[in-house]
Amino acid sequence: MSTFRAISGNFKSPPKFLSKRLMGFTDYSKQSTTSYKLSLHYHIRNQRLDLARTLLENIPSPSTQLYTIMIAGYTQNHRLNDALNLFNRMPVRDAVSWNSMLKGCLDCGDLAMATKLFDEMPKKNVVSRTTMVNGYLRFGAVDKAERLFYNMPVRDVAAWNSMIYGYCCHGRVEDALRLFEEMPGRNVISWTTMIGGMDNNGKSNESLFLFQKMLASGIVPTASTFSCVLTACANVLDLYIGMQIHGCVIRIGCCFDEFICASLITFYANCKRIEDACKVFNEKLHTSVVVWTALLTGNGVNHKHGEALKIFADMINMGVFPNQSTFTSALNSCCGLEAVDQGKEIHTVVIKLGLDDDVFVGNSLIAMYSECGNVKDALVVFSKIGEKNVVSWNSMIVGSAQHGCGQWTLTLFSQMIRAGVNPDEFTFTGLLSACSHSGLLQKGRCFFEYISRYKSNDMKLQHYACMVDILGRCGKLEEAEELIRNMPMEANSLIWLALLSACRMHSNLDVAERAAKCLLDLQPHCSAAYVLLSNLYASAGQWNDVARMRVKMKQGGIVKQPGCSWVTLRGTRHEFRSGDRLHPLSKKIYQKLEWLGGQLKEFGYTPDQSFSLHDVEDEQKEEMLSYHSERLAIAFALVNTAEGSPITVMKNLRVCGDCHSAIKLIAKIVGREIVVRDSNRFHHFRNGICSCGDYW
Repeated sequence: MSTFRAISGNFKSPPKFLSKRLMGFTDYSKQSTTSYKLSLHYHIRNQRLDLARTLLENIPSPSTQLYTIMIAGYTQNHRLNDALNLFNRMPVRDAVSWNSMLKGCLDCGDLAMATKLFDEMPKKNVVSRTTMVNGYLRFGAVDKAERLFYNMPVRDVAAWNSMIYGYCCHGRVEDALRLFEEMPGRNVISWTTMIGGMDNNGKSNESLFLFQKMLASGIVPTASTFSCVLTACANVLDLYIGMQIHGCVIRIGCCFDEFICASLITFYANCKRIEDACKVFNEKLHTSVVVWTALLTGNGVNHKHGEALKIFADMINMGVFPNQSTFTSALNSCCGLEAVDQGKEIHTVVIKLGLDDDVFVGNSLIAMYSECGNVKDALVVFSKIGEKNVVSWNSMIVGSAQHGCGQWTLTLFSQMIRAGVNPDEFTFTGLLSACSHSGLLQKGRCFFEYISRYKSNDMKLQHYACMVDILGRCGKLEEAEELIRNMPMEANSLIWLALLSACRMHSNLDVAERAAKCLLDLQPHCSAAYVLLSNLYASAGQWNDVARMRVKMKQGGIVKQPGCSWVTLRGTRHEFRSGDRLHPLSKKIYQKLEWLGGQLKEFGYTPDQSFSLHDVEDEQKEEMLSYHSERLAIAFALVNTAEGSPITVMKNLRVCGDCHSAIKLIAKIVGREIVVRDSNRFHHFRNGICSCGDYW
């Protein structure tokens, strides 16, 4: 509705200066050309195209200008066939009508028809050629745009600006800069296009330098220029220059321009000055979705996700309709809070606004549901997206991999290839990750070999890390170590950590000690290396070596990351650490754990003391295992949620093997699905079985 109002202006009824006879279609002969034009514009703005057509058909000898207005009205509403039929019936076609029809074809997405008309055009002018240059660039035909541009007999500044903008849009910033330097005359649009283009292509510092040259040449910046420069300042976190620009826009009275306001908010938010961003926002009452989205996104960037979602709710209450960027930022904040309930509420708004098949919103919904533990809902969203892009496929492939759905992942990849979408480096990361989580050694080998042979430019460190993980989990530790040694690039800490984790899984101290040494050479204060090696020594009963590791950690000031699990309930996050009794409901939680302990024994559960890595008595080991953080979180959720409802628990470290065995039985005892996301993947426990198939 807001978009419609923007198109139609404030015309809720016919303007007083329009003749009642003309609006009633009774007598057309006594009206002036101006009245006809105003009437046509009025009907088109209000999307009454049939009335506009009837009016045109009843005008005696309509002028070429009136035909052109009607053609533009048709193409603005994507009725290209009607526009072409009218164009073909025109008794006289001037350059303006030809150019209007060319632009209409391009706006309706028909480059072939635009090219055909351009070839048939009897007298082409600079506007015609510039329109086609823009059209070719819009559809990615940069070579055709170049040929046409360089063959133009006359080029005005608009033609030069169009070509520069097109180069920048397609990442050819050096070509754009060369053309900019060759321009015989530049206006403020030329400078602004080049400044914005350089910033959009990762050359924000050069963009700011170009702005200084623009000022030195005497060109007066516009609101668009300031907006581009503020965006560049936000990208390079240049607080000093950004604040100077802020002072300039205040002096010239542009600070309330919606794009400048949004750029200022983004600038301050990126520079971690969220209070200043809020001050900019609060200077006036905003109805622009651009400004609201900038504030929402800024809060998310500063990890103020709760505040971001409150801003989203305020925005809706103010009657400001969100756009795709708004939904993306709001859903990212839902991910940050693991607030799937709020994510579902936002999904409801998406459906009400008819954006449930939009690819950008759909991709954000897939990520939100996947990261909050609802991979099935993610798949439903994925199936409803109209035209899926590579991000859609990657989001679903990576999400399925995180949840251990290896076969889903492979099926999705097959469908992606059949759909004609080319996989990229993120696709292969998802596929290798799925093979790792599902124990698909041969599939993993095939994918890795394919990337090495045919996609070598896409081969990244994360692909080696995944392959090392695949080999390591399958017990191929020596092969994994050999792969690392023969890499064409230097291994990073993540790759050695993957090998060390596999050594912990298979209790291989020899390879583990070599991997730990390489890891600590790269990252001397890596607590994970000490902890994993210490755990290996503890599992082998080598308590002197465990003590040696602890002394080294103490001497180096290295602190082990404490295990922590949490449950998000009704927007509040409840955190637990192993054995703590700090929660207000601690008494009920421990009572529930005692009850579960009795039930587990009846089901034949015996604690695996090898996962209690302390040199203490067996009875104390059992007690320590019973009060691990994930069990406290599960007990809390059982006490505070409805019977039969699913439970989702997040953990910052990997779930231990004993807890994994216990949670399988707990899910069966309470008759619920329990989803646990650890540092590595999602586990779906249901009826005594885990989705990982005990392979993690």
